[in-house]
Formats: sequence, structure tokens, C-alpha cells
Amino acid sequence: MADGPTITTIAERAGVSIASVSRVLNGLPTRQETVRKVMAAADELGYVRNAVARSLKSRRTHQVAFAMADVGNPAYLAMLRQIQPVLKAAGYRLVLHSTDAVVADEIDVLHSLGERYVDGLIMSPLRVTDAHLQMLAAARAPVVIIGTVPEGTPVDNVRADSRTGVRLAVDHLHSLGRRRIALVNGPPDTWPGASRGAAYREALEQLGLPYDDDLVQIGDFYRAQGGRAVAELLERAPDVDALMCANDLIALGALDVLRAAGRRVPDDVAVVGMDDTDLAAASWPSLSSVSLGSAERGKAAAELLLDRLNGDDAAPRVITVPPRLVVRASTAGETYGHEGGRT
Repeated sequence: MADGPTITTIAERAGVSIASVSRVLNGLPTRQETVRKVMAAADELGYVRNAVARSLKSRRTHQVAFAMADVGNPAYLAMLRQIQPVLKAAGYRLVLHSTDAVVADEIDVLHSLGERYVDGLIMSPLRVTDAHLQMLAAARAPVVIIGTVPEGTPVDNVRADSRTGVRLAVDHLHSLGRRRIALVNGPPDTWPGASRGAAYREALEQLGLPYDDDLVQIGDFYRAQGGRAVAELLERAPDVDALMCANDLIALGALDVLRAAGRRVPDDVAVVGMDDTDLAAASWPSLSSVSLGSAERGKAAAELLLDRLNGDDAAPRVITVPPRLVVRASTAGETYGHEGGRT
């Protein structure tokens, strides 16, 4: 008698065939519902798979990597909270890489796909260089990009519509009577920085407001750098009455600086962030923010990658997640309510 559970007992517990159990445990393409049943039965029975032997036989590791710019950014954590359960249900472990948006580190991650340490990769780069595109074209494992890549890039791509998101924010500020609306942006050589900068100019033009270089401040996508950028902006343009911040971390830095300067939010200066992270609702005052669907993008990316791992060879797909404006106290005042509303 065997010392522990076998594929036969797993098949009986899962209510599937022995052949189906064998396919799942050997990493072969199988329906996701079957994978879920088999993995649940294996866990219940205490079945321990020989990962090394399985990998040698199937050339699969049952590991997937997620490479992000900043593991401390709540937007990426929101993605992670959706990516991990989708992959875990399919029997995959998740390996995390925090690249600090360093291009060389991202290229190294792409290059290492040739070593087959993971079966696939989800990556969210801030910059997409020629080196990225060359490595993506030659990738020896499925890759899904969360972010924006040029048209024709041969990978699945899940995007945010930050241009529409900026327009929602600027329109909201304008509707409140704000006319000196500043942009506090991240680096313009990044996809988010470039798209949000362009969208800000377009939004002003459509509202009939003049573009003023004094109302644009470049920083980085971190709280401390955002605060420093806002301090510089206030010195140059003290009459600013609204801040459109390129992400929530910048906006939180803005709240810090405005509070220290004795500027009331939103009475003196209204503030809008982007990403609608958990920090937005928890800040004081609570932060109006444009949700770019971080959780939805993470889930979509994981599902696209699983399709590829299960043998889908269709043309690369592009999914765009629509933005939502969440209005809270930093623009509407505390009487509006802590949770605010969505548009």
C-alpha cells in the first residue's frame, strides 16, 4: 500500500479522471475548473508533489513572476492582491521582483526568462525602451504587460486610460470654480508621466483655460518627492487653487506640505490624486482620486497569462480599464462625507 495519497485517490476526491489529475500535476494545459478541483483535493489529502521531478518532465516550474517598480506603492499591492489568488487557484506560486523602475533590472528579469526559472511573467514597467521591446519580442515564456506598450508589441497588454482619468479630475476641479489648476507630475520620460502631462494640456484647452508653465511641476512618483515638488510650486505660483497630482503618493506629499504651510484643503487649495489607493480614503482630509482600476488590471493580467500558459496562441490582446473619479473631502470638503462618490 502506498504511504500517502496517490493520483488515484486525488482523482476520486476531485471527481475527475486519473488522466486529468496527471495532466494537472505535470503542468499540462487543462481547464481551469479541473485545475482548481485537483489542487483542492491534493491539498486536502496532503499530497506532496516532487517539484523537481515534475519540472524536469514537463519543463514547467509552476512559478510565475510579477515585476513591479515599487513594492511599497499601494497601487501595485492592489494588483498583487488580485494576481496571487488567480494564479494560486491554478496551482502557480508567485515570485515578486521590485525593480525600482530601473531599466537594467527589468531587462535582467526579461533575460532570465530564458533560464526557465518561471513559466511566465507579469511586468509593470514605467518606461518602455528599445531594449524592452527587443527582449519582449524574443521572450521564451509568456509575458503580460500592465501599462502601455507601443502598438504591435507582441505581448498581451492591460492598460489604464489615464488620459480620460486626468480629464475627469480637471473637469471636476473646474466645476468647483478652480481656475489656477496645477499639475504635479512624475518624470515625463515615463509612460504615466508623458500621458498625464499631455492629458492635462488637452483638458485645459478643452475648458478654455490657458496653459502656464509655472503651474507644472515635475517630481517623482513618491510621497517625499511629491512634497518637495509641491513646495517648489507654491513658491513660484502662490495663487494656485487646485493640484492635479499624478498619483496618490504625490498627492499625500502635497497634503503634508499644504498643512505645514497653513493652506487649508480644500478651501484654499483643492487636491486630486490618481490610483485611488487604500491611502486615499484613510488620509486627512480624505483624498479625492481617480481610480485607474489597479485591482481590475491585476486580475485581467493574471487571467491573460493563464490563457497563454494553457496553450492559447491567439494574437496579442489589449485590455483597457476605464477610470473612475472618487470624490472625497480634499475637493468637496468634509461635509461631503468620508467615502465620497464615483463618477
